[in-house]
Amino acid sequence: MKEFNITGICIPEKHYMVDISDKIERITSELVDKGKYFTLNRARQYGKTTTLNLLSRNLRQNALVISLSFEGADDYFRSMQHFVRGISLDIADILETERAADELVQVWRAPVDEELPLRQLSKRITALCNGVDRDVVLMIDEVDKSSDNQIFLSFLGMLRDKYLKREQGRELTFRSVILAGVYDIRNMKLKLRDEEEHKYNSPWNIAVPFDMDMSFATEGIVAMLEEYEAEHGTGMALWDIADEISYYTSGYPFLVSYICMKLDRQNTWSVEAVRYVVRDMLKENNTLFDDVIKNVRNHKAFAKLTENIILLGAPVPFDIHNPEIYLGVMFGIYADKNDKVAVSNVIFETLILNYFTTIRLNTALLVSDYSVKEQYIQEGKLNMEHILRQFSSFLYSEYRDEDALFIEQQGRLLFLCFLRPVINGTGHYAVDPQTRQNDRMDIQVFYGGEEYVIELKVWRGIQYEKKGYDQLCDYLDARGLKKGYLLSFCGNHIKPREDSVFEYRGHEICEVIAAYRADR
Repeated sequence: MKEFNITGICIPEKHYMVDISDKIERITSELVDKGKYFTLNRARQYGKTTTLNLLSRNLRQNALVISLSFEGADDYFRSMQHFVRGISLDIADILETERAADELVQVWRAPVDEELPLRQLSKRITALCNGVDRDVVLMIDEVDKSSDNQIFLSFLGMLRDKYLKREQGRELTFRSVILAGVYDIRNMKLKLRDEEEHKYNSPWNIAVPFDMDMSFATEGIVAMLEEYEAEHGTGMALWDIADEISYYTSGYPFLVSYICMKLDRQNTWSVEAVRYVVRDMLKENNTLFDDVIKNVRNHKAFAKLTENIILLGAPVPFDIHNPEIYLGVMFGIYADKNDKVAVSNVIFETLILNYFTTIRLNTALLVSDYSVKEQYIQEGKLNMEHILRQFSSFLYSEYRDEDALFIEQQGRLLFLCFLRPVINGTGHYAVDPQTRQNDRMDIQVFYGGEEYVIELKVWRGIQYEKKGYDQLCDYLDARGLKKGYLLSFCGNHIKPREDSVFEYRGHEICEVIAAYRADR
């Protein structure tokens, strides 16, 4: 029986997988068959190796595929002789497996010329392409493991030279070359130290852009779950669960498989179970989450931009030529949504928010009496109205001397810092990416099987309140909820009106106004 897999290559015969055969066919017909060279650069654990494996299977029907990886190949880059020797032995092994002619195998096993090893490698490639009766395709995975190495750049230069000669009809070489890694080899500077940037230029300008969307659509997730359901008969609501998985992951392959793997192990398939799995995932340490936080922590300008987008709702135009935006896309953290920069999925956004709340948690919040969490929880459910009122009191007592601009910019983060210790370990929150604006943010809180929606707004006056009520009710309708909460940050000297609970458009709304300068 198949299983869900999150490590290494996913094999269709062994693992439940989203079917990407249509994408494999497109890559084959639009790129490989036309003799294109390209780089499949995607974020960590985005299915690059699995895609290469499926592509290799497809191409082997008509081509000889030389599939290599630079993972664990550090010794190859000690010198050009080591590199050519290592590559040659790898290709010789593949040729033996493919039952190529003995004389061709021996060409690749022969000693390496110490004076002109790269020229010798070029001649061996020509001999290989002359010695077989089909096209030869080269694939190299994990190329960015050594992409800041001059030996690797020289190798790319040799491939480029052979490609140009092929186009001129002067030489036989690979039909297509496919490099896979996180970093786009066409832009080498991203991997080089500042003091060395001027020394290198990427020779990979012959490569065509690879802009195919490799994320999983909801329909693909449904098809995968249908296969699982046919074997297990759980009775799951396929589309509801797939929609919830899509909501949290935006189709990020690793996250989709990880959620499904955990649901399978728990043998519980429901929308609520997806939320519990996400809650538990956010408390875990895994290599993907480590990479996300490391990338935020190690790039100050990128971190600042991310904070502005998440916490301030800054409407940053999507421009891939902006270095920080380019980094975010390459890391899988940013996405283009309606021509604006947004965090690519809810899980990443919540993970980064948790990181920001951890490093920004102020002393007053740390010493708050969370030992009496019972005041916020009744019969296993959150008393959200009490939480909002207590936060309003906290904001007044600790920040009444701050100016309005500070609260407008930091109020959301302060609220999340206040909320997190209350729900930590039992619940979790998510920020809806569709509602974040300069003056508005909707937060979903999941706790004890219940969902709570809180709209955070900056107070702009009485005339804007009806719009806020309508926005909250629209969102409650979309989530199928009857009760919602509205928290307004107000820098007025006098609190405009008292907190209240009232009916509006068939919904119960609890409104709390955090007027932190109310008695001035």
